[in-house]
Amino acid sequence: MAAMETESAPLTLESLPTDPLLLILSFLDYRDLINCCYVSRRLSQLSSHDPLWRRHCKKYWLISEEEKAQKNQCWKSLFIDTYSDVGRYIDHYAAIKKAWDDLKKYLEPRCPRMVLSLKEGAREEDLDAVEAQIGCKLPDDYRCSYRIHNGQKLVVPGLLGSMALSNHYRSEDLLDVDTAAGGFQQRQGLKHCLPLTFCIHTGLSQYIAVEAAEGRNKNEVFYQCPDQMARNPAAIDMFIIGATFTDWFTSYVNNVVSGGFPIIRDQIFRYVHDPECVATTGDITVSVSTSFLPELSSVHPPHYFFTYRIRIEMSKDALPEKACQLDSRYWRITNAKGDVEEVQGPGVVGEFPIISPGRVYEYTSCTTFSTTSGYMEGYYTFHFLYFKDKIFNVAIPRFHMACPTFRVSIARLGYLMTGIAVTPVFWAIK
Repeated sequence: MAAMETESAPLTLESLPTDPLLLILSFLDYRDLINCCYVSRRLSQLSSHDPLWRRHCKKYWLISEEEKAQKNQCWKSLFIDTYSDVGRYIDHYAAIKKAWDDLKKYLEPRCPRMVLSLKEGAREEDLDAVEAQIGCKLPDDYRCSYRIHNGQKLVVPGLLGSMALSNHYRSEDLLDVDTAAGGFQQRQGLKHCLPLTFCIHTGLSQYIAVEAAEGRNKNEVFYQCPDQMARNPAAIDMFIIGATFTDWFTSYVNNVVSGGFPIIRDQIFRYVHDPECVATTGDITVSVSTSFLPELSSVHPPHYFFTYRIRIEMSKDALPEKACQLDSRYWRITNAKGDVEEVQGPGVVGEFPIISPGRVYEYTSCTTFSTTSGYMEGYYTFHFLYFKDKIFNVAIPRFHMACPTFRVSIARLGYLMTGIAVTPVFWAIK
């Protein structure tokens, strides 16, 4: 009889074995794990099992085993301490911290001065003071990044990339939060916009819209582009660079650490290389990278400025008698309307480079379109050094250029001047 009573006794939480309960708890998020502490004494004890918090420390705070050993704390304490410091950013911290870690790891052996220019993270009270100063809330992902690094010193080269032509140079620094606050815009055309970057050579900045205003989406990152055909100074078009700070920053970092943006003379150059933009003729390979320059472009009038970097390389296995010299170039340039322009001339950028086995020659040039996109293709004409009467053509692969998505200013449509409460129509063109 006693055995039957034992068999029919209800199964309680207290009677469940520990291992299955710990397994169940390992699938819970940190919020649910904390809530379990208030259910019963048994669950409170199990929820404090330190290995359960290891996953959350790694997932949300990217805390490594080495950092844990250095701090000499248990995983739960590390999670709680970090949460008390940056817990409001828990939805952004891992992505932004990883981007910063990846960027610094990649740049330290390549651009050490750039890494040394980074400032220590800002304090919460510093960010709160900036919000009070500008009268707007800063995006949480922006705040999160600035808790890790408060921008950089105003140095050259800038962290956010460079661009160099014969008579034009740009290098963008990541502004610290106080400098950014000093450049916060309240004027029409850029209302509620905070500068993220600054180039001391061109005055160019990328902005983030901390509030939705004048047709901009909240948190959108963009380059301003004054409407040169409008008489209203508030008519400012925008080249959209990112939907949010996280989108903008992480996509830039990914381009850098993947090698998509080349590092040349300790600077990050924002050229984009399409792996298909490569053509080989005999022993010579030509590849092309391109970049859009917003500071030299405009939507009104339509004028889109692009630069391209060409690499000409002869295989190291080529025979010595294959050494040759470039004589001329031919370009076929086609815009988005299908209009074709042909250009032919001696050399490239005033030079007549000699290419020999294993040698590389690179140069930069530029072009403009009256349409938002276009492409170029063509060939170089060479002669052999040892057989000067023998000439041959080397193909230049077709490469496409397209400006970023842009949005036309609502001032051009007359809404700012009339004050009519109408939902404006915008154009986003790729």
